Amino acid sequence: MSEERFGEFVAVRRHEYVAELVLDRPKAMNAVSSEMARSIGAACDALAADPSVRVTVLTSSSEKAFCVGADLKERNSFTDAELVRQRPVARAAYTGVLELPMPAIAAVHGFALGGGYELALACDLIVADGTAVIGLPEVSVGVIPGGGGTQLLPRRVGAARAARLIYTAERLKADEAERQGLVDLIAEDARTEALELAARIAANSPVGLRAAKRALRLGQGLDLRAGLEVEDAAWRSVAFSGDRAEGVAAFNEKRTPRWPGE
Repeated sequence: MSEERFGEFVAVRRHEYVAELVLDRPKAMNAVSSEMARSIGAACDALAADPSVRVTVLTSSSEKAFCVGADLKERNSFTDAELVRQRPVARAAYTGVLELPMPAIAAVHGFALGGGYELALACDLIVADGTAVIGLPEVSVGVIPGGGGTQLLPRRVGAARAARLIYTAERLKADEAERQGLVDLIAEDARTEALELAARIAANSPVGLRAAKRALRLGQGLDLRAGLEVEDAAWRSVAFSGDRAEGVAAFNEKRTPRWPGE
């Protein structure tokens, strides 16, 4: 396993075709400072540009939290002008995760609150363990979710349920979060389960995985006819690829595919 650092608070560890994006500010329970936000954005840019990465898993080095959201101690020191200048930095971190071209899985342990849960929402799948506490409590401190929560949560759980959770600033424990659809899977160890799931996904065609993600993401919210056009465009992008040729050949030869990734 290799590791690359992106500033003081973010690391990327490689497990063959799986990249583990580690939030590594444990003393602050991964509260996202401006420096950490820049590092998340830079790490996501590097992952997005690396065709060898088939799946990304977002994890935490903290024993207490996945991420507790924005660094409110830092925010408390900002002038209005500084807050305005910091906004694009924060947005780039959340957008970086959201726009990863390969499947992404969040492994949630402990608190995933505010922007922390929004980082998980930006992933395709969320695995949590029994310690998870999840919520978007921003209105309780006079703001609103600003990392995609007002848009991503309704797409996951429906408009009315999302409205209730955001308006009440409610925090849900793991079992209730799963019941309401805020997470996809409860595991004994979220990181281990997420990495194992990622390895199973990564055994498939990297070209196919990225095209499937594009179709799933771009088709959201469209009517059926428009959605099928999105799917057709994604299908055409893989139909004449080396991965498609290798997949068909491997099936007929009864062997494991050796994906060229192109």
